[in-house]
Amino acid sequence: MNLAAATNESLANTSNVLIYSSMAVYTLAFFAHIAEWVLGSRSKVGRTAAALSAPGARASAATGGKPRAGGTAVLDRPEVITRSATGTRDVPDGPGAAGGTFKGDLWGRIAVSLTVVAFLVQAGGVATRALSVQRAPWANMYEFSITFSTVVVGSYLVLLALKKNVRWIGLPLVTTVLLDLGIAVTTLYTDSDQLVPALHSYWLWIHVSTAIICGAVFYLGAVGTVLYLFRDSYESKLASGGTPGKFAASVMERLPSASSLDKFSYRINAAVFPLWTFTIIAGAIWAGDAWGRYWGWDPKEVWSFITWVAYAAYLHARATAGWKGRKAAYLALVAFACWLFNYYGVNIFVSGLHSYAGV
Repeated sequence: MNLAAATNESLANTSNVLIYSSMAVYTLAFFAHIAEWVLGSRSKVGRTAAALSAPGARASAATGGKPRAGGTAVLDRPEVITRSATGTRDVPDGPGAAGGTFKGDLWGRIAVSLTVVAFLVQAGGVATRALSVQRAPWANMYEFSITFSTVVVGSYLVLLALKKNVRWIGLPLVTTVLLDLGIAVTTLYTDSDQLVPALHSYWLWIHVSTAIICGAVFYLGAVGTVLYLFRDSYESKLASGGTPGKFAASVMERLPSASSLDKFSYRINAAVFPLWTFTIIAGAIWAGDAWGRYWGWDPKEVWSFITWVAYAAYLHARATAGWKGRKAAYLALVAFACWLFNYYGVNIFVSGLHSYAGV
């Protein structure tokens, strides 16, 4: 059988057009998010910073939020810093990506709408790629990348649909998706073709799809962790009497509090960890069917396990009193870095039974 003849070139070309079209729409969404942040900075963006940096507010932090004699009126506002018994800050969320202004909110809605359109176009590109060869669209690095970024955006939109306050993810999300697609269509691009014999299994649908979902959710957790570290430093500076620069205040005040970001990252990583465990188990079962052994210390298997250990250590650290906050956050980023190396590094730089990168 001629494998090339089994490829529907028309659908393959349509997929390429749709992927490039989605990149164009994502670019518009990127600029809309920029407008959202810039226009939203002209109103309530500095309110929390002003309250927290006021001398009376810092005194309030030391007295459990009760104003001392001679304090300023700002003490009666809710934007004062308080500390829990464990010493973590519980600062009210900033005004969000819209910055609390009408223009900012309008551009934010436009950005989300464009992201939805781009997602639908990109999903069409993934679907037509699958239809062009009648198989799962993740048999090589190019297909894995376009599917991965589609699932990332889909996960973000699901959280928005569930009324979660995650609009702050929008700008880093769209930026990362554009980078991912840019690498995919240039460095990683592979012509639509049939599977190598080892991949002819229904486990391709199960094992790889769960790996993609896990990676997408881990990515959202990593974004929350990175932003937590920045926001935590910002809040620490305010609590110690420092005065952040205008740019730092403008950016940080759009984010939820450090406490909220920390909880978001922990919960989302904890929620998807069981699925990552299943992904490794499913891969082992598939390996038993394809290669006659469940585990052979192949580089992909090893790094999947290393990633599992890193996330397990992070979740365990969160349950340990001495590993909360920044220490746990660094461990979470190490775990996501392991996942990224498993995704890019192993496929591109390491030879093994899983070398189907196509690059």
